[in-house]
Amino acid sequence: MASEVQKKKGSEAAPVSSEMQSKNKPQEILPVPSDLQNQKKGPEIPKSPVGLLRKRGQEVVPKMQPAMMMFSSKYWARRGLSLDSAMFDQQHLGSNMLRRTSFSRIDEKPDKEGSSTLDSGKTAVIFSLKNEVGYLVRALRIFQEKRVNLAHIESRKSKRVNTEVEIYAECSCTKKEFNELVQHLKDHVNIISYNTPQHVWSAETDCLDCVCVLGGLPDGEGVPWFPQKISELDQCSHRVLMYGSELDADHPGFKDNVYRQRRKYFVEVAMNYKFGQPIPRIEYTPEEVKTWGVVFRELTKLYPTHACREYLKNLPLLTKYCGYREDNIPQLEDVSLFLRERSGFTVRPVAGYLSPRDFLAGLAYRVFNCTQYVRHSTDPLYTPEPDTCHELLGHVPLLADPKFAQFSQEIGLASLGASDEDVQKLATCYFFTIEFGLCKQDGQLRAYGAGLLSSIGELRHALSDKALVKPFDPRTTCYQECLITTFQDVYFVSESFEEAKEKMREFAKSIKRPFSVYYNPYTQSIDLLKDTRSIENVVQDLRSDLTTVCDALGKMNKYLGI
Repeated sequence: MASEVQKKKGSEAAPVSSEMQSKNKPQEILPVPSDLQNQKKGPEIPKSPVGLLRKRGQEVVPKMQPAMMMFSSKYWARRGLSLDSAMFDQQHLGSNMLRRTSFSRIDEKPDKEGSSTLDSGKTAVIFSLKNEVGYLVRALRIFQEKRVNLAHIESRKSKRVNTEVEIYAECSCTKKEFNELVQHLKDHVNIISYNTPQHVWSAETDCLDCVCVLGGLPDGEGVPWFPQKISELDQCSHRVLMYGSELDADHPGFKDNVYRQRRKYFVEVAMNYKFGQPIPRIEYTPEEVKTWGVVFRELTKLYPTHACREYLKNLPLLTKYCGYREDNIPQLEDVSLFLRERSGFTVRPVAGYLSPRDFLAGLAYRVFNCTQYVRHSTDPLYTPEPDTCHELLGHVPLLADPKFAQFSQEIGLASLGASDEDVQKLATCYFFTIEFGLCKQDGQLRAYGAGLLSSIGELRHALSDKALVKPFDPRTTCYQECLITTFQDVYFVSESFEEAKEKMREFAKSIKRPFSVYYNPYTQSIDLLKDTRSIENVVQDLRSDLTTVCDALGKMNKYLGI
């Protein structure tokens, strides 16, 4: 896609002018770091005509928007794996997992006089290497050569490559020494992240290495760990497969040092967030607001003729209450409060890509993981990964619809404790519904998938006569290949959200697990329905609800004659 937006002839969509009406308490505004404001940009990355444009016949087709937070084609491509085979081929929970190993502090001494020392959580580096004799010794020799003291070191089996291990190394050194160490390490090992707090690593390791044995199950049968209360989503949201600050060489912002530092800032905000806290408010730069504005303006031109009615109903409300405007990027805290009142959903910031299991677990609690960073300004209509434009324009308007929210939660609940194979099927169904789904309204096809509603090119294509459209059936859809960098080969249409939900409920019955789950909205926790007592508790709640309904029907008959 060309980096500049071609102006169309004729009238443009009227600008949205409603003022933002915030219901929130005053919160701290996170400023743009001064070093980012003063730092000069690096040279622009040359654009390849092949990389920016593809042609189908005579039509120029834009590059694709991201699918969702839990898919990263580049992540798997770098490891020689296809999306379908690799995404769910991680051995999260096997008994052969390398258990967490802690080592004693080694060679710890005070810093040099006059040098400022970083906090322990600010001087850690996580890297991976082959699980073979000698590789760790060679890596540690680099620390010795750079005269960097190791204060703490841990290891665990890699969650990315089965033949590798990941090392958490906490350093005692100055900021300059640490930066030099990281640059040198990049030539010898695979850097996963740095400046990662130790408690985040520990939470990741504890979850990766465990099988949650649920009490009362036949023969003590174990199932994959999943959060059983909403606060445990912190562990899921912090277990990031690929951080938003890790840019590939072909990323539009790869050579832009200012942009790279900005992305690291957003990662830090997300990794420090915990359940129950207000979402930090971001002071977006003028450049970021301008980029958002281009995306907002071009997409809102298509919505009246391409988006489903539920989307069109909620977008003006988001304009009124959350500041959805061309000249303003909405704050996640405002969006989260709005969604809570409309459908019970909330959002939380996330640092990068999550695994399908962790992403779907959030949906089970009506929690949606959202990025806060903005795509690079040189190509505002393309982003290689989900950014806040995709989240806010693609997902949020429909999450405000109660029926769509229920459909999303149904998929999340079905994933809890499911096998990797079943999670793969559920994730694929999610992909072809919530990301790329179509529905019929007034005899016309309309889009409700976020991947479509945030992509100008594919939104037009999916509703054209060039697209192949089939009825949504989870039993067959779950085997369809998910395409990330091109238009989908096929799109699936449902008559309504209710129909799609009923089909997913029926499909969920095929998932093999020795229990059912029930979301308790009062305690925001998951109840396991594994015996008669747990089922009786749910029946009591249902009986109370039915009593209320019967009472309402009786009053309608008495006072209204219905």
